[in-house]
Amino acid sequence: MENAVKTRKKSFITPKKITLAAIFMALNVIMSSFGIPVPGGSFYLCDAVICTAAILLDPVTAFAVGGIGSLIGDFFFYPSAMVVSLVVHGLQASVISLVVNGTDEIRGLPVKPRRFGKAVIGVALGTLIMTVGYTIGAAVVYSTPEYAVINIPYELLQSGIGSAASLLICYRFGLIKVYDRFFGKPVAAN
Repeated sequence: MENAVKTRKKSFITPKKITLAAIFMALNVIMSSFGIPVPGGSFYLCDAVICTAAILLDPVTAFAVGGIGSLIGDFFFYPSAMVVSLVVHGLQASVISLVVNGTDEIRGLPVKPRRFGKAVIGVALGTLIMTVGYTIGAAVVYSTPEYAVINIPYELLQSGIGSAASLLICYRFGLIKVYDRFFGKPVAAN
């Protein structure tokens, strides 16, 4: 019995991680509620929260924060785009997290340090996913491709600002160091 306890694989889902994911989801909902009107829609700051969570968390938890957090925010403030937000922001967060963190934590392997270069590539891919996803989503939801095309510059701007803010928060202002202090420092890459 003692050996079974010692050899059991450490779960990547912990109460601290669930709490952190809930905090990021709440921030996502809050940031989704403050929109700046632009032609053809609104400009939201939720991408900063989604990208920050994706840089810090594993891909599954990042999907929950990005997708489900956006779905809840849209449920309250913009219900017609709920499903689009779930898919697009969930995919955006998962891809960023996969590029930055990989799947080591989910598989129970030691987590490697989060490199700034990987984060830049990850959030750039996230920006592309968000822009293309919302453009297609707007064309489907509103049945007007013209409306979707008008929004492309604003989608790029929204996602670009959110990506830049998340990189600043995580790397320049040291959120990664705080996160690592609470959740354990990643091991050096081989």
